[in-house]
Formats: sequence, structure tokens, C-alpha cells
Amino acid sequence: MKKFSKIIAMLLCLSMVVAFAACSGTEDPTNASDDATVADDATVADDATVADGSDAVETEFDFSEAGQYTADNTAYFIGATGPLTGDTSSYGISVQQGAALAVEEINAAGGLNGVQFKFDMKDDKSTAADASTGYDALYEAGMQISIGSVTSGSCESFAARADEDGVFFITPSASAASVIAASDYAFRVCFGDPDQGILAAEELTANFTNIGAIYDNSDPYSTGIYEAFKTKMAELNVSYIEQSFDAENNRDFSTQVEALKDCDVIFLPIYYTEAGLIAKTCVSKGCDALLFGCDGLDGVADQIDETVTNTIKYITPFDVNSEEKMVADFVASYTTKYGSAPDQFAADGYDAIYVIYNAMLKAGINNVTVAPDVLGDAIVATVTAADFSYKGLTGDMTWDVSGACNKIPVIVTLGE
Repeated sequence: MKKFSKIIAMLLCLSMVVAFAACSGTEDPTNASDDATVADDATVADDATVADGSDAVETEFDFSEAGQYTADNTAYFIGATGPLTGDTSSYGISVQQGAALAVEEINAAGGLNGVQFKFDMKDDKSTAADASTGYDALYEAGMQISIGSVTSGSCESFAARADEDGVFFITPSASAASVIAASDYAFRVCFGDPDQGILAAEELTANFTNIGAIYDNSDPYSTGIYEAFKTKMAELNVSYIEQSFDAENNRDFSTQVEALKDCDVIFLPIYYTEAGLIAKTCVSKGCDALLFGCDGLDGVADQIDETVTNTIKYITPFDVNSEEKMVADFVASYTTKYGSAPDQFAADGYDAIYVIYNAMLKAGINNVTVAPDVLGDAIVATVTAADFSYKGLTGDMTWDVSGACNKIPVIVTLGE
């Protein structure tokens, strides 16, 4: 659970202010290895800007202490784990690429006061055991700060290990409430599961009367959103039809869709792989319901074809079609580098790195061998200061001592 130290940290640093940087570009998507790293000689787009740290403020932290495994570091080491293989690898690879893009840009612009960054993501295959193993490997290799894990189940394991060592992390995409509750040093860029469930209930009840829902009762992400949805629906006194599945039965959705085929809308607080199968099953069952999901559906467009005629909507903080310059520049550079447009997870990974960079800059970090726990305390104090914020690809963000991120969502529509 969250400890009293975050409150103390917030009070220590109310005078800190934000630095903002906006950039673009990254590396080959085929390099999704267990030990993916970012080269120090990476290039940066001509219009990229990175704050120079001239307005860094004094803190009460002593950064001279080196860590047990960081004494030989020559670059600030940001670590992470994520699924680079398996069914959810799309998420992990996207986060990896978005994060690598940000690190490349920062390094090309001079790093942090002349010191470069190193980024490494281990393949955790979306399992808690592999996330824990990956964490240990990263920590013993000199990791000082992190973007955590990509999926909620893995990140719960990662958070437990990070709490023991005082390692600050800000996960791009692990949205379960239990992730940030597990550690003083746990933060997130993405929306929380309860927030998405509540928003979905409000959106669907405002526009539909015949509502169905399908969720994965074996997955923390899905159950977290669904429970919040269920509670809000009860509060609104609106009934709906519920169906579920589990990890052992996630390929055939004939029974679930048959039960909901007459609904006007089906809520899917699940990942894109299963959502794509459900969309195809809707075609075979003659179900015309609108399919409404959360940020886990980002990527579903690649799982369906022209035979799927159902409209699909999902909650997301990132619109790849936005005309905002920062987003458009990011999309153009990412697409040029990888051959495909970025999704929300790439944008979240990119933002997470820049939050870390700006927080380190404002905290006045000046020792490349700084111990992870010393750095962790300083960054917690910085990001929870009342006047720290970050304007990124996924919105204008602030954080409180819970580690939750405050920002405004958008709803993306496919098939209209």
C-alpha cells in the first residue's frame, strides 16, 4: 500500500516547476529482443527540443551516493519489462519502440546535462514470473529508474520488487488499481481501470438501452474495469446482460455472442486479440451491436477485415489522426522509422520516458551512478509537487501521491 513518505515528499517539493519537451523518430520494430537497447549515437528530428535544465531547483537530496549495482554506470539506466513475444506482444513492442524513440531524441539533444541514457526492456511474456526475473536482471545490471511493465499482471510483480529496492517507475499502460497501490514508487501514464469502467457505464447508459458485456474473469485488467462498470451500472440503476470467459477458453465466443446478439451495444473491457475474435463472431451470428471497449482495444483494427461491419469504439488518451503538431510530428517520424503508424501504447511509452527525463532535470540529478533508492525518493517528490505537470502526446498530465495520472480521454471510432 501507499506509505506516508509520499505525502512528506510532496510537502518537500511544492516549489518545483515543469519542463516540457516535444520530439519524434525511433528504431527497427523487428529488433524486439529480450535485451533491446538504444544506441548513444541516435539521431533526433530537426525540430525536436529538450529542456536544458537551466531552471533546475535545489532539493534536500544528496545524489552523491552510488548504488550497489550502479557504481560503474556511464549512462542513466532506464529499465522495463513487457511482452515482446506471445499474444500481447503488440503492446510490448509498441511501448518499447515509443520509449526507445524518446531516449534516442534525448540522447541526440545532449542527454541530461551531457550524460546519455540507456534503455533496456526484457521480455516478460505478460507473466508475473518473467516480470520478476526481468526486474532482477535489470536491477543487477544497473537499472536506476524504470517505466515498469506493460501489462497489469506483470506490473504487479514488478511493483513488488521495485518497492523493496526503492526504484521509481511510471508504467505506460498497466492500469489495474493494484499496480500503483503496491508501492510508494509506482506511478502510471495511462488511465486507471476503475476510471475506464465508470466512463464506459456513463457513456453507454446515455446512448443505449439494451446493453451487454463480455469480460475476461481471469485477467486483472479486464476484471478491474468490469467491476467498476458493474458498480456504476448498479448506481445508475440500469440492467444489462453479462457474459464472461477465461484464459483457457478465449478462442470461441459463439456462446457469448449468441446470448447478446440482440443487444444494441456490447461492452468489451478486454484486449484487442479477443475483441477481434468477438467482432468476427458477431458477423457469423448476425449481431449488429456496436462494440465498445477501453484502451486494451487499441490494435483491434489489425485483427479484423472488411467482413466486420460492426462499429467499434474504444476509450483512449491518444488519437493517431490528431492534427495537433506534436502528435502529427510524432506519427510522421514513427511511421517513417517503423513503416506503420503508432498506437496508444507507443505514445504512452514515449510520454513515460519524457516524464522521467523532465522529473530528473527538475530534481537536479547530477550523478550518473546515483543509487536507485535515492533517485526514487527525489523523483517521487518532484512529480507529486503541486506545480509539476507534463504536456505529452497522450494529454496534459498531473500526478498525486497515489501515483494516478489525471488527464482527459477521447473515444476513437472504427467502422463508421
